[in-house]
Order: sequence, then C-alpha cells, then structure tokens
Amino acid sequence: MRPADFSLSCVVPAYNEAGHLAEFVRALHAAVSRIAPRHEILIVNDGSRDNTGEIAAQLARELPVRYLELSRNFGKEAALSAGIDHARGDAVLLIDGDFQHPLELVPDMLTQWKNGYDMVYGVIADRSFESGGKRVGTSLFYRILNFSSRVPVPPNAGDFRLMDRKVVEALRTLPERNRFMKGLYAWVGFRSVALPFVPAARESGSSSFNLKGLAALALSGMTAFSTVPLRMWGVIGSLISAVALVYGVYIIADAMLLGNPTPGWATLSAGLMLFSGIQLLSIGILGEYLGRVYEEVKHRPIYLLARDEDGSPLK
Repeated sequence: MRPADFSLSCVVPAYNEAGHLAEFVRALHAAVSRIAPRHEILIVNDGSRDNTGEIAAQLARELPVRYLELSRNFGKEAALSAGIDHARGDAVLLIDGDFQHPLELVPDMLTQWKNGYDMVYGVIADRSFESGGKRVGTSLFYRILNFSSRVPVPPNAGDFRLMDRKVVEALRTLPERNRFMKGLYAWVGFRSVALPFVPAARESGSSSFNLKGLAALALSGMTAFSTVPLRMWGVIGSLISAVALVYGVYIIADAMLLGNPTPGWATLSAGLMLFSGIQLLSIGILGEYLGRVYEEVKHRPIYLLARDEDGSPLK
C-alpha cells in the first residue's frame, strides 16, 4: 500500500536550458501541485555555460525548488545520480526540462505507482522524427547489449520514469563511477511497467547529445553491461585460426604433392596487414574494458557539488 499523503520529488537535469527552464519548472509545479501537494523540484545544473544557474536560483526563491549546481559538466548520468542522491520524496520522478517528456503522463505514472508498481518508465512509441541512421544505430545497440546480458535493458526506454523510494535507495547503493543509468534501472529490478509516449519537440535550443556523445554513451553501456565484444573477438580469432590452419595444410599439400610453387609476397603482405589490423582492434577492445576498470579503482566521486540551495524542505 502506498501512503495516502505521499511526497514527490521531481529531478530535472539541466545543461544550457536557460531558454525554457523557468517556463518548464512553473508548468511542472502547476501539474504536480494538483496530484501531489507535498512535492519538491530538484534542478541539477550540470555545469551549464549560459545563465541556467541564475534562473534556477531565482526559481528556488519562488517555488518549492532545490537547486543543485555541479562544479563542472559531469554528464547527464552524473546529474541524474546527484538528483537521486538528494531526493527525499516517497516517489521520485525523473524528467527532462525541455518539454519533450509529456507532463500529461505524470498522473498516469502516479496511478500505476499507487497500484503497486515500483518503477514506471516511459517508452518511446514512435521514432519517425529521428534520422534513419540513428534509428538503425539504436536498434543495433540494444540488440548487441541484450544478446548476452542476463538483465535485458528495455529498448526505447529512457530516463523519463517514476520510482518508488526503495528503488531510489537501491540505486544509491550502486558504486559504479562509469554510470549507464538505463542499465542500472534494469539491473536493480523491482516490479516495473512501461508507458508508451511520443516525445514532443524541444521548446527551444538543441539537444546537447550529438553523435559523439551518443557513441560515448553507447560504449559506456556496452562495456558496463555486456561482454559481447570480448566474446565476439574470441570467436573471430578462433575462426581465423581454423581458416589459417586449413589454408596452411592446403599450401603444403599443393607444394609437396603437385609441385606447385608457394604463393608470392603479395599474398603474404596482404595477410600480415589483415591480421595485424585484427590484432590491434582486439587490443583496443581489451583496452576499453581495462580503462573502465582503471576508472573504477580510483574511487573518485561521481560528481562534486558547488552549490546547494534548498527552497522548500519536505515536511
């Protein structure tokens, strides 16, 4: 049973959102006030370069807003972690501040939470607004990620979700420094349900996730939750060794039994270049995994706070 007089924390990561942050927070406050009178809005400024900080600080003096400012840009995963660490509500809503996550879906999320689900997450129902390359890349990423993972990550599910307090506490216990939040949401488990939605257009500005950022996030997720790249190169190495053995036997038999000359330097040079490239690529994949281990063993904090303004403590 969920408490009748529950409290709700809304975590809003912000990076260069000055153009629409005030409008969004006021709309979020108006929407949440009708369904959760006891609430707080946590704005996490992830090292913005515009005046996002000044706007968020002003909102903290007007509305039930807690303003957290990170000491630099640590990335969205760290900003979400900071919000989760400081959220105090019985339920915690993660939502982007660009109006792409529909506020109309929040009451439905709370209804599912009251019905007993511990995590209610939004799933993008239509990706037609994205480029064909991004759609293919996203689909391929989830296929590879879930191929050998014991905990499948739901495709097209993002950070737009409502979590019960026990899910939040479980996430806070996870020690990873390289955080792939979509994988962590799935790993902790608990009773979950998906709600489909279609993202709206951004109110202003453009997304900070470019191709390079998306590729880095995909690499982080792959090395954190899948060993497919390591196993794949083990299989490729075995196949190449088998082919090389068969070809070697063929060359020996051809030379000794039929008297044909051994192929020349061109074949040898091409083979050396091919196998050298494969070896360097496999070493690079090993290096990515080893680099993640190196980052983890240093035990640096996920983020650092430069400012914490609490506009409305929950009671």
